Amino acid sequence: MAKQGLSQELKMTQRLSPLQIQTIKLLELPTLELQRRVQQELEENPVLDEAVDEEKDPEEEAPKNVSLSEYGNSDPTPSYKLYVNNQGKDEKPQYNTFSVKESLQENLENQLGYCKLDERSTQIAKFIIGMLEEDGYLRRDLESLTDDISFKLNIETNPEELESILKVIQGFEPVGIGARDLRECLLLQLDVDEPSEAQTNARRIIEDCFELLAKKHYPRICQKLGITEQQLKAAIEEITRLNPRPGGQIDDTYNDQAQQIVPDFILELKDGVPVITMPRFNIPELRVNKNYAELLMQAASKSTRQEKEAVSFVKSKLNSAKWFVEALKQRQKTLQNTMNAIVSFQYDYFLDGDETKLKPMVLKNIADSTGLDISTISRVVNCKYVQTHFGIYPLKYFFSEGLMTKSGEEASTREIKAILTESIQGEDKHKPMTDEQLVDLLSAKGYNVARRTVAKYRDQLGIPIARLRKEI
Repeated sequence: MAKQGLSQELKMTQRLSPLQIQTIKLLELPTLELQRRVQQELEENPVLDEAVDEEKDPEEEAPKNVSLSEYGNSDPTPSYKLYVNNQGKDEKPQYNTFSVKESLQENLENQLGYCKLDERSTQIAKFIIGMLEEDGYLRRDLESLTDDISFKLNIETNPEELESILKVIQGFEPVGIGARDLRECLLLQLDVDEPSEAQTNARRIIEDCFELLAKKHYPRICQKLGITEQQLKAAIEEITRLNPRPGGQIDDTYNDQAQQIVPDFILELKDGVPVITMPRFNIPELRVNKNYAELLMQAASKSTRQEKEAVSFVKSKLNSAKWFVEALKQRQKTLQNTMNAIVSFQYDYFLDGDETKLKPMVLKNIADSTGLDISTISRVVNCKYVQTHFGIYPLKYFFSEGLMTKSGEEASTREIKAILTESIQGEDKHKPMTDEQLVDLLSAKGYNVARRTVAKYRDQLGIPIARLRKEI
């Protein structure tokens, strides 16, 4: 029988403090989300008040700064103001301007209003329109849509009826809307073109040689359709002017808003030297609410259960406020130090934005420079942007690995990618360069790069293989 007994074991574990947790969370937030988070804290923590501008409203009594030491609390009260050095004259600068635009669904439903459909067909048509994706395609099969319509609209229908209503929608603008795949989308657009030899051949290619076209097997297309190379070229020109994403012609207000970028940093050249500032964001001066501080003072001299609970509540909210404001300060300091380190490392690049001057740089380089953890640098870099005199860039853009040149110098992978892009853009499209030829080209420029590395960089740049870049 196994012996039973008690034993003691000493273990050391590291736990993050509330301040550290708060700081980590705030580090990951871009500017707009930070503004929302600050507003949320003001709404959820009754101990915090937004300070009133006494100069603008001298008659109104503003909440006074309260030191808890006056009320027997040994905890020091933090400064509830986050200072930003580069505050402009505009107290509430607008970073985003949104124009009110009509969504794809609204546009199509407006066109539906001009169709002479009965109420039942109109309901079905609106349901189908609602199922279209952002690019304008209908990727749900009609069989499954019949079940959805039966369940949600209580309308019994069938794929044949849906097909006829879909044909009505496919007649709307922009042309090609409501297609179920790329082939159907292109054919819908060709249907509205003026008849011509090029249009006829383009339709034949899409209907009978779509796979061959995708793989650019031009000689086989000519052989199969019995057309000349010149006729093929004219037909392909007809196809390339078509829009593969008809829904993209209509801007959605909400999608526009999600894609807005607010720079977290602004880099300017002052006397030829790059200088980093952080744009002002609407973080108000925060003060302890006078009423809650007085409540704490009154309750501190009493000993009933209710008063003790009140003191505990106020203290917890005060601690939360202290941690939040201190985390904001640490966030700003960490972001500033990280961006300064990036600019210092890539100094020559930030003078004029020449990609060839980008040095190989990884997170560890900046971590070593700032004395911060790599995980912290990763959080700072994520979803943050810098506005420069040559464009707006995500911070991730400046990080890349390096390769050794023949002269023994280290070259950034971004530099090599820039050379690849430029070389492929300038190639003879009738005889595009293979990966092996690109290797030779880079070698001639002093870069030792393997063929598989060239292929990897080409894929990352979204550039197809030589055969798919070929033009007639």
